[in-house]
Amino acid sequence: MPTLLTVLVVDGDPVVRAGLRALLGGRPGFEVVAEAADDREALRETLRVRPHVVLLDGLTALPRLARLSRVLMLTHSRDPETVEEALRRGAGGYLVHGEFTTEELVSAVRDVGEGRARFTATASGILLRSLRATRATAHGVMPPTAKNRPFFENPSSQVQPDLPQCGLSAREAEVMDLIATGLNNRQIAAACFITEKTVKNHINRIFAKLHTNTRAEAIASWLGTRSLP
Repeated sequence: MPTLLTVLVVDGDPVVRAGLRALLGGRPGFEVVAEAADDREALRETLRVRPHVVLLDGLTALPRLARLSRVLMLTHSRDPETVEEALRRGAGGYLVHGEFTTEELVSAVRDVGEGRARFTATASGILLRSLRATRATAHGVMPPTAKNRPFFENPSSQVQPDLPQCGLSAREAEVMDLIATGLNNRQIAAACFITEKTVKNHINRIFAKLHTNTRAEAIASWLGTRSLP
């Protein structure tokens, strides 16, 4: 990844664009190379300047933009279908306004630019529920309904279906769920209120129990897409 990370800001509100330009443009290692007010401008500017990261609020242009640059959703929408659709269309992260600090935004832009997914609380919770529903269905277990469930309900506090845990402890299963959503060690540590060193220890034990060597292999085993030896 280059030392200077270039960013395109897409938002219909000129005040928001100006604020993001001032915020990121004043940070070492970042340069806001263009702005766009709508999807058409976003695509044109992305083709023109080829930024490393596009900050976007909206789904229409997302598939085309994601083929050209990495895209970080920066939005007010907490709708589960919108979150899932954004990821299906190629978003590299999903941040909801009001759920992150200035420093977390800067860190998220850097992470997405370097190929690491970033999510705020709402998106992480939605991804966990979707993942657990997928696992439950794969094992023939009817997952609990998400209807009328608060967006900010702590996923770890919910009653989970009795799924095969592959020998993992409850905490290891929680960490594995978070790995499968694309979170990095620092994000998992924050979500579980533990240290990064503890996360690494959990991951080492998870790999041993799942007979895997990488996160991708562990996710495949956890989701049941390949058989354990």
